[in-house]
Amino acid sequence: MNVNGVPYRTIWLKEEDPSLVQIIDQRNLPHEFNIEDIRDVTAMSAAIQEMHVRGAGLIGAAAGYGMYLAALEASRAADFDASLRESYDRLKATRPTAVNLVWALDRQIEAMSKVDTVAEKVDRSLETARAIADEDAAFCRSIGVHGLELIRSIAEKKNGSGPVNILTHCNAGWLAFVDHGSATAPIYASHDARIDVHVWVDETRPRNQGARLTAWELGQHGVPYTVIPDNVGGHLMQHGQVDLVITGTDRTAVSGDVANKIGTYLKALAAADNNVPFYVALPSSTFDWEIRDGVAEIPIEQRGGDEVRYAQGTSEGRLTRVLLTPESAAAANYAFDVTPARLVTGLITERGICEANEESILGLFPEKRR
Repeated sequence: MNVNGVPYRTIWLKEEDPSLVQIIDQRNLPHEFNIEDIRDVTAMSAAIQEMHVRGAGLIGAAAGYGMYLAALEASRAADFDASLRESYDRLKATRPTAVNLVWALDRQIEAMSKVDTVAEKVDRSLETARAIADEDAAFCRSIGVHGLELIRSIAEKKNGSGPVNILTHCNAGWLAFVDHGSATAPIYASHDARIDVHVWVDETRPRNQGARLTAWELGQHGVPYTVIPDNVGGHLMQHGQVDLVITGTDRTAVSGDVANKIGTYLKALAAADNNVPFYVALPSSTFDWEIRDGVAEIPIEQRGGDEVRYAQGTSEGRLTRVLLTPESAAAANYAFDVTPARLVTGLITERGICEANEESILGLFPEKRR
């Protein structure tokens, strides 16, 4: 996607230095646009854990490139395999909920196991990291193509009576992936197809990824949007001001249960109560093919309480952080919740749209049948 008219991905390898990974550091967006150099596994692990990069697809791509940096480091170690395993464990421990992380790490290990020499393993890890990133961008583009038809059908039913009003939660945009995004891909495709769309952007406390990141993205692409407090969505649905909800997901069980940013479950309940279609967009790398009870089995990350107690913004042109709560307040910070499949109208994947149940999902991905 474009930033001030210049095309960017969220992560890439610097052309002049193939040992240097570069990322868009998302912590200070939309107020500062910074590119960060990642030179080793320690830096990549910190970038994932501290949310310089975030979002299911991008976490997977970052893990893929992290394992490439790990292979480079291991090539200089006395024991390649031991060094690689240590880096694998360090990267795996960064964030527990997004399944793309382990999926990318395991894909790298498998790819390197198929060649013999250290030099071949390094080359194979680079090929695999690039493939993971390229596939993520391509899959998100395909999600946009399938989701476009869904939005087009709603626009045709409205017959020019106003824009298609879409509500989204958190940031499942190109900043959460390598390019295009998952939940935003159908929105961008529809806007580019000259369909009249408007997006209600949940602020998404406590890190405000909607207000900071989704709003910035949509503005860069010229898509009309309005930022709303997290608790406004139900009111809008009651008054017919939401035609469609589209969110992303960090892990989706083969049963159709969906783990996404905290607060998604409440949006799904409100959508069900008001007969508003609730769709989840995801590339196949975000399915967990081993889990069938998302509420019981998907691990939910708990982050530090300071993310709840403090908020970041600008004052007189300078970034600043302010305390919102009493200084001694305890704060719980569950980063995700799980929306049961019964509340999900459908899943938008790179292969098409399916119902949120095992039979329908495996109909799109028959190679995953046991």
